[in-house]
Amino acid sequence: MLPEKYFYSENDVEKRELLPGVCARLIWGEKIMMGIIDINPDTEVPEHSHPHEQCGRVLEGAAWFYVGDSEQLLVAGDHYVIPGDVPHRVMATENGCVALDIWSPIREEYISGDVGFFRE
Repeated sequence: MLPEKYFYSENDVEKRELLPGVCARLIWGEKIMMGIIDINPDTEVPEHSHPHEQCGRVLEGAAWFYVGDSEQLLVAGDHYVIPGDVPHRVMATENGCVALDIWSPIREEYISGDVGFFRE
């Protein structure tokens, strides 16, 4: 699914709820996807894994990242890389967290809205 246009303003990007307290603003091309992920204070993205490579940067706030057997408190300006198929979860601190996530290939389930795996 190719993008309909090349340039987007913040108002062009629909906010999608991935699970309660976690919203994403997504754009994508044929092989890569980017999302601004807003995680409410003290909200957890439960453990999950996917075949997609993921990397990102914390833009605001802070969160605990648990990737494989490692854990780290990341604050604004910190980066992360999560290889495909590695279990991971994120727990926002009391101030919440805004992160830029990048995936390859694109997350088809985010486009379709089929993100039930977070609730399993």
